[in-house]
Amino acid sequence: MTDPRAEYDRRLDAWRTRIAALDRSHLRLSNLRLLSAGIAALACWLVFVRDVISPLWVIAIAGFFVVLMVVHARVLERLERARRAERWYERGLDRLNGNWAGKGRPGLRFLDDHPYAQDLDLFGRGSVFELMNTASTEAGEETLAGWLRGPASIAEIGARQTAAAELREKIDFREDLAVLAAESEVSRTGGLASWAIAGPAGLARAAQVVLAGSAVVMAAVASLVLSERIPARWLIIWLFVESAIALVWRRQVHLVLARIATPDRDLALLSGLLSRIEAERVSSPRLAQLQALFMTGGVPPSKRIAQLRRLVSWLDSTRNQMFAPIALALLLPQQLAVAIDRWHAAYGARVALWLKAIGELEALSAIGTYGFEHPNDPFPTLTPDDVRFDARALGHPLMVDERAVRNDVVLGGASARIIVISGSNMSGKSTLLRSVGVNVVLAQAGAPVRAAALTLSPLAIGATLRVEDSLQAGHSRFYAEILRIRDIVQAARDAAAPREGTPRTMLFLLDEILHGTNSYDRRIGAEAIVRALAQLGAIGMVTTHDLALTELPARLDGVAVNMHFEDKLEDGRMTFDYRMRPGVVEHSNALALMRAVGLEV
Repeated sequence: MTDPRAEYDRRLDAWRTRIAALDRSHLRLSNLRLLSAGIAALACWLVFVRDVISPLWVIAIAGFFVVLMVVHARVLERLERARRAERWYERGLDRLNGNWAGKGRPGLRFLDDHPYAQDLDLFGRGSVFELMNTASTEAGEETLAGWLRGPASIAEIGARQTAAAELREKIDFREDLAVLAAESEVSRTGGLASWAIAGPAGLARAAQVVLAGSAVVMAAVASLVLSERIPARWLIIWLFVESAIALVWRRQVHLVLARIATPDRDLALLSGLLSRIEAERVSSPRLAQLQALFMTGGVPPSKRIAQLRRLVSWLDSTRNQMFAPIALALLLPQQLAVAIDRWHAAYGARVALWLKAIGELEALSAIGTYGFEHPNDPFPTLTPDDVRFDARALGHPLMVDERAVRNDVVLGGASARIIVISGSNMSGKSTLLRSVGVNVVLAQAGAPVRAAALTLSPLAIGATLRVEDSLQAGHSRFYAEILRIRDIVQAARDAAAPREGTPRTMLFLLDEILHGTNSYDRRIGAEAIVRALAQLGAIGMVTTHDLALTELPARLDGVAVNMHFEDKLEDGRMTFDYRMRPGVVEHSNALALMRAVGLEV
């Protein structure tokens, strides 16, 4: 098993050595360009002022300067790519060292009223998304966020697991994908995507035939005029005829030329990215499917894009001041516009599929990277045959593993379906609920989980771990909580009668249930809520400070059990071992905590 930290250190050192060498080459080439420019100025003086050397020297020096420019541009491109690779491994080491929070993209735009994303820290600073997100493109981020926001089918999860497991070992490919994707505006809303979605302008083959025929006639007329076989007025007459022909498709041609200006650079960068993807040999069905999705008629997309790039390049050359009059006379801009529009009609719809496939590949690469950086985290087993959540040595993926305390959590199957957890403040109850919820999210996204082993059935999630009051809506914290619980109960009803592809069971995580009301109402309300969820076949966990609620298991017909966390007061300080134990907690630490901070109680 490869040590991720040692591998990242080795590769980071190699890239920094390469950057130093490229920096030296950059400095040398800069000095050579400056020197050659000075020599060229001196040569011009000797040629045009003193007339002591041949003009060929000026041409030779100018040619040498052009070669230096081309070589220098390539060195700068390699230097920038090397620096992107350096940043890639620096961020990887930050993740391994636990220094990643706040340094990545938090994905706050994906929160938007999601039912449990905020409860489980799926998005935002220090979130699951920020930890896992190694995507460089908008398409990749949206795909990864979509997988975290909702569960997939068991078959889809298995396909993702197999693909991510293969990518986990392809360090070079993941590195290249990240570096190349960082160059491109591979997005679903950028210029390239907008151009693809807009559709062609409607320039048919007839336009191409007529315009090409007109250009041939122009070339023939010009030849005859130059050879003095016909009067020059025929050239002028045909220019007017050509102008009339061009006016027929003027609007469509203008539309094509205006649209292609925006995605031009994106196409060039996308071509390099697709070439790298096409060259990789893959074995998992999902990765092979993605590669096949790129192909159009047996031709790889990089070659299709290269065809379009050649057309755009020729179009750019028609704007050259020396060549522009000839190009206009031969209707070259109009002919190239027709060719570009026909490419758009044939392959424009595929561009959206290519962007989608790149996004999915980046999301799978992000999961593979996460798996590589956490080699002890296994892929979970999903089973459709039984309602269960069976985790051994479960931890929280956002905690540094060396400081995390792991617990076994079993719900459903042959065990109780509901756990009522009692315990004092700061003993670990809420963290355990978050650990369960986050690992379910990871499992159903196709990612490894923070556990020694995890077996679970497809689960919908409902949580009240972070419920807040709302001044705008005029809701108190308690009212906001009961609204959330109402939604969870309704979701449990929906899960009990699932549509195709949706989980059939609700996993509820109720933290300090109904703690905003009095003990009498809390006990009656909590029992009714938990009983309703149990009758709907849900599994879940309930935490409480109120020891009266620990009577719930005895009244729920054996579907629930009590568990608890303990604490100790040593030398005026509270200490916790964060281990979940059977039974009910025997004491509270609230008064001890108040005394420990100096309150006389």
